[in-house]
Amino acid sequence: MDKLLTFPDQSGMTLSIRAKAMLFHDPRSSELLQQVERIARSDATTLIIGETGTGKELIARHIHNQSERRGPFVAVNCGAFSESLIDAELFGHEAGAFTGATQARSGWFEAANGGTLFLDEIGDLSLALQVKLLRVLQERQVVRLGARHPIPLNVRLVAATNVDLHKAIAAERFRSDLYYRLGVATVHLPPLSERTGDILPLARHFIDVYSGKLKLENVTLSADAKLALLSYEWPGNIRELENVIHFALIVCRDNQIQAEDLKLTGISHRHQNHHARQAPVAAAPLSNADSFLQQLSVLVNSMIDADQPDLFERLEEGLVRTAFDTCNRNQVQTARVLGISRNILRTHLKRFGLIGFEAGADIAAVGTVAGGHGELLQH
Repeated sequence: MDKLLTFPDQSGMTLSIRAKAMLFHDPRSSELLQQVERIARSDATTLIIGETGTGKELIARHIHNQSERRGPFVAVNCGAFSESLIDAELFGHEAGAFTGATQARSGWFEAANGGTLFLDEIGDLSLALQVKLLRVLQERQVVRLGARHPIPLNVRLVAATNVDLHKAIAAERFRSDLYYRLGVATVHLPPLSERTGDILPLARHFIDVYSGKLKLENVTLSADAKLALLSYEWPGNIRELENVIHFALIVCRDNQIQAEDLKLTGISHRHQNHHARQAPVAAAPLSNADSFLQQLSVLVNSMIDADQPDLFERLEEGLVRTAFDTCNRNQVQTARVLGISRNILRTHLKRFGLIGFEAGADIAAVGTVAGGHGELLQH
């Protein structure tokens, strides 16, 4: 069974800016999971790099859950606070440290003591706060605003970013020494379009999640809907997939999601694919072997669902006919493309009526066999 990562508050699931589920069905995802779990067993500061909506916080939570830390997991979005507030939020403050600070308050570092602190959008921190963060990581202690005495810390830091920190360093917006301190262990989280094997399992997961909320039962994806999901670029990654499935469940009829129910309107950040958006069920390029196999799987599943008779025979004939026509009915080239011998190919071509029975050649073949068993033909 595929590993599924979700947030603890899954029962209260609502649309938000974060990816709320990850599956590791795709081979690339399986390798990623193994790497993450190896990192989790250490106590190394970790940097997660990935696009928005790919599941960086879920990976951070998994690192915490797989570690030996018994303290809390605390998640902080560095881009959610103003410059004047983030300092006090991270490091805490004493009473009277600034206007409105009527009482002392611990910061997020102290709240995560004994556990893991996850800092998302770390690239949004100002240079001044980067200096303070670097000092906390080096000295393993924090000084509240307005205080003189440090507080010792036992916190594992996991940071995440969707920006290119190398470019930020070159532009002098991010400190190189902090980058190297954060990236003791680095996790590169691929976009969903590079983990095509995860798309349909994730879609089925979101169907299960939202079907209950919408009082729907046994909702399925049609074959063209599956192909549309696999052909799309997913610029919004897992978050966008969740939203697409949620909307499709609202508008679908007869408990089946069709391709026209999928609101695939995002603009790809990787390359413009206008044709694919106009006709989402078109096949992905054959150079993408994983995507091709996924689409083949969808087609086979649709034939199984339709209870097609002689399924293997029909698929085999379709493969041979297509290859033979594509190779302009050249037997040598067709055999090479299919990776079989010409004799085996000829057997299939005759079986499917693609070439006629050649009497001379076949009688000669029978004679060859008979020559080895003359005693059987004497009578």
